[in-house]
Amino acid sequence: MEPFFIYVLILLVTGALVGLATGLLGVGGGFILVPIQFFLLQYMGLGPDLAMRISLGTSLAVILPTALSGAYGHYSNKSVLFRPTLYLGSSGFVGALLGAYVASQLPGDILKMLFAILLLFVSFQFITSSGSEKKKKKVSDVYHLIFWGFIAGLCSGLLGIGGGVVMVPVMVILLGFGMLEAVGTSTAVIVIISIGGIISYVFHGLNVSNLPPYSWGYVNLLQFAALIVFSIPMARIGSHYAHRLPEKQLKLIFGLLLIFMALKMIGVFEILGIPL
Repeated sequence: MEPFFIYVLILLVTGALVGLATGLLGVGGGFILVPIQFFLLQYMGLGPDLAMRISLGTSLAVILPTALSGAYGHYSNKSVLFRPTLYLGSSGFVGALLGAYVASQLPGDILKMLFAILLLFVSFQFITSSGSEKKKKKVSDVYHLIFWGFIAGLCSGLLGIGGGVVMVPVMVILLGFGMLEAVGTSTAVIVIISIGGIISYVFHGLNVSNLPPYSWGYVNLLQFAALIVFSIPMARIGSHYAHRLPEKQLKLIFGLLLIFMALKMIGVFEILGIPL
């Protein structure tokens, strides 16, 4: 089988998984997109620093239309809250601009380690809270929303994620939102945040040498096209099933998926000789 065919096939499958994760869990899917693109680009001969930055920029480009599709599905089910979306998204947009700038200056190994640490931390918080049925009072004042939106946006730009891996646990664990409210609202906020990150990655990568063909700054249009083929329709499917699964089950799926991708990024499976 031709290497290029395998390359495209992996991107198509990855796009489908990302779309499902976006609609089902309210995340951008960057925790899937970034590591897989990173490994593929290195396999195709790119150095780790350039491969990482292209993975981050292209991830956000894919997340934008995918999240838009998922957000529409959640809006149809009345689980997108307008006021939190406005404040979280506005401050997140600014955070994403800053995060993408910082990422364009950092070595790829540091970005990879930061990404893995974030995933492990969030997964632990989510899994340990998955068995708790205690309802918290919802916190929705402007200052909390602006602060956490900025943090989610910063992580989004810095690590090429939609921000949902930060936003969903924060909204559920710290701010007292229901899981479906958090997932639906997070998906809508991701649309706004990803725009800020995309602008920054394109701008800071425009004059960089040795970019692969069909690149617009740090966004690779070939990978973008292959990834969104299935990501957009799968996001609608994911948002449909999110309203049919118990909240505890959604949290557990979310946490386990994050742990897997974190261990993959760190290289644990390679050390153990497990072909994953």
